[in-house]
Amino acid sequence: MSVRAVALLAILLSGPSGASTLSAGSPQEKKSAPTGEVVATRLDTAPVLDGSLDEAAWSRPPLALGDWLSYNPMPGERITQKTDVWVGYDDRYLYIAFRCNDPEPGKIKTGIRRRDSLFNDDWVGLSLDSLGTRQVSYDMFVNPSGMQGDILTGTGSGEDSGPDWVWESAGTVTPAGYNVELRLPLTSIRFKGGDRVVMGMIFWRRVSRLGVSVSWPDLPPGTSTFDRHATVVFTGLKDRRTRELIPSATFAAGQTRETPSRFGDVDGDPEAGLSAKLGITSAVTIDATLNPDFSQVESDAFQVEVNQRYPVFFSEKRPFFMEGSDMFSVAGPGGDANMQTAVHTRRIIDPVVGAKVTASTGKFTFGSISASDEAPGRSVDGAVNPYEGKNKVFNIARATYSLGGGSYIGSIYTDTRFAGGSNQAGGADASLTIDKRQRVMGMALYTASQTPEGGSTKSGAAAHATYMFNTRRVNFQVFGEHYDREFQMDTAFYNQTGITRGWVFAGYNFYPDKKRTPWLHRVSPFVFSQHGRDRIARGEEHVTVAGFRFNLTRQGFFRIDQFFGEEPWAGQQFKLGKTRLQGEAQLLQWLNVDGRYTEGYATFYDPLAPFQGWSTETGLGVSFEPTPQFSQRVSATLVSFDRAGTGEPVYDVQIVNTRTIYQFNKYFFLRAILQFDSQRKRVLTDFLASYELRPGTVLFAGYGSLLEQRAFREGRWIPLEGEYLTTQRGLFFKASYLWRF
Repeated sequence: MSVRAVALLAILLSGPSGASTLSAGSPQEKKSAPTGEVVATRLDTAPVLDGSLDEAAWSRPPLALGDWLSYNPMPGERITQKTDVWVGYDDRYLYIAFRCNDPEPGKIKTGIRRRDSLFNDDWVGLSLDSLGTRQVSYDMFVNPSGMQGDILTGTGSGEDSGPDWVWESAGTVTPAGYNVELRLPLTSIRFKGGDRVVMGMIFWRRVSRLGVSVSWPDLPPGTSTFDRHATVVFTGLKDRRTRELIPSATFAAGQTRETPSRFGDVDGDPEAGLSAKLGITSAVTIDATLNPDFSQVESDAFQVEVNQRYPVFFSEKRPFFMEGSDMFSVAGPGGDANMQTAVHTRRIIDPVVGAKVTASTGKFTFGSISASDEAPGRSVDGAVNPYEGKNKVFNIARATYSLGGGSYIGSIYTDTRFAGGSNQAGGADASLTIDKRQRVMGMALYTASQTPEGGSTKSGAAAHATYMFNTRRVNFQVFGEHYDREFQMDTAFYNQTGITRGWVFAGYNFYPDKKRTPWLHRVSPFVFSQHGRDRIARGEEHVTVAGFRFNLTRQGFFRIDQFFGEEPWAGQQFKLGKTRLQGEAQLLQWLNVDGRYTEGYATFYDPLAPFQGWSTETGLGVSFEPTPQFSQRVSATLVSFDRAGTGEPVYDVQIVNTRTIYQFNKYFFLRAILQFDSQRKRVLTDFLASYELRPGTVLFAGYGSLLEQRAFREGRWIPLEGEYLTTQRGLFFKASYLWRF
């Protein structure tokens, strides 16, 4: 692709520009740090959450915060949109109010959204380090319509949008911009009460049409948010212990087709469960659940699963496991690392009982999970299970100690037992901030395993370490990892064992003149090089990627890179050479598009007769929001694989995922999911009506079906032939109520 074509595509993706509202801050302003203290106001009368800001609680002057500066996509820039903030509290709640000025209020993007679905809108919010330990923060976001998003951020886990906690918000668009009010129950957060309570806060704002995010205090490149939290002081804030019960009732009824003309009997499964949370203190909590409802109301999106060298990762979506998940993350996994997470709770498939303890006391944090899983002791599809009726027991413990400045050291221990077999893993990790530009992280684990019924034993070790250096101009990272062949960790998600490798990433950021190219914020050339030894595949891997990333207005970006190298498989070496393009942009206020294209050499991962192939992958996604309540998302992935040299087709796969939502208000929505997988010849339909007053108080009603291509001959099903038939169908109901006392 020529340079002229790349530039043309970048212009098309960027759309009309609004970048002229940006201006550069002085060098002193760009390096400003949180100074002094912000004093919260004790309120005599609680404000009404309606977004009006005309109550007595907000009659005082706003906090004197100074300039808000951009951190994404370029650092240290001002915007013309001004933001005022008030912080108040009483014995039960924290209150935050924002007045968001906008000289073009008609261009504000907002809508009635599901929780955590607002990030393409304008929004405002805060990061709250409630314990002041610089280890964990509650990040809350509100769009101009009052819709919510929340993210739990940890020094080891990074950002996790899965956990939801109870808080309230309201917003309204005004002739001068928009207002937002936020009310956070003290029982929803961990903190240590006293005469003088210190918490950390950062305030955020996003202007969607500019594709620019700003904050106060500012966030210099390479600096952790935990190093930038401003000190906010509360006087006479008492402990608030969490005490809650969540009774739940579910009913699932399903049918499986037995012949082309007949379904089998309805298999109904009514259940009742109870979850409880008890705060020993405001920072120490015990969770327990009996006969828990771990059902998912969000289907996993279909992914391409044919010819995958590594297992496909599906994220956790079950509330019991998502809450407090940051405590169980160790430093380093994720991204291009072999291990994605050391505690992947989807390994606990169908628990009958579970318990958690989480504690944060000063610099020390501790968490534990125990669960008994029925799934390994079940027979599937009539197959004989020699361990029928036996449960697999999981025990996980994690502890960290804060060294200050976002640094910590930690340890982890996991133990699983099933049918006389066992797996234990233990180790330590550390995340250390050297200075504002440099950070190091590392982890070491040792495992010991025994097969069921006291069979064979094995043990192995794993370790990885990374060094990061980031400034406004330079991004640099070095990473190395090692996994023994005999390493096994039943709670973790990792790609493979028997690997030793390392990689280096280097990138440089250019910031073009805004007057000459107002649609282009940043240009970042980069190079990535990885080398390693795969003892399972019996060979060497070498990968080099070089490319460019362009950050554009309207939340747009475009990336092009070239992939070179080779990989081992089954004792042979295979070429890796690909061209990749990826882009995304908000073309109109109501229309977002994204796309990707990859073409080049690939490997057919047959364990006995692998061969060199040529693969093409195309992906396209469109998000359509014609009204504040309605949204439609359609994404398609097309993958073809041919034998290299001859061009003989091996497979073609088409994956289509659609999601349609009508949000009547912040509590009630209807959703339809339709998914198609051409490789498995299946179509999934998933319809849901959802009423969620707050996390824990919900009412769901759903219907789902699976259509598959099957033929019926001589009394048995022949897959991938004949017509599409509904092979499974079912109804699902759930009701639960959060009772705090």
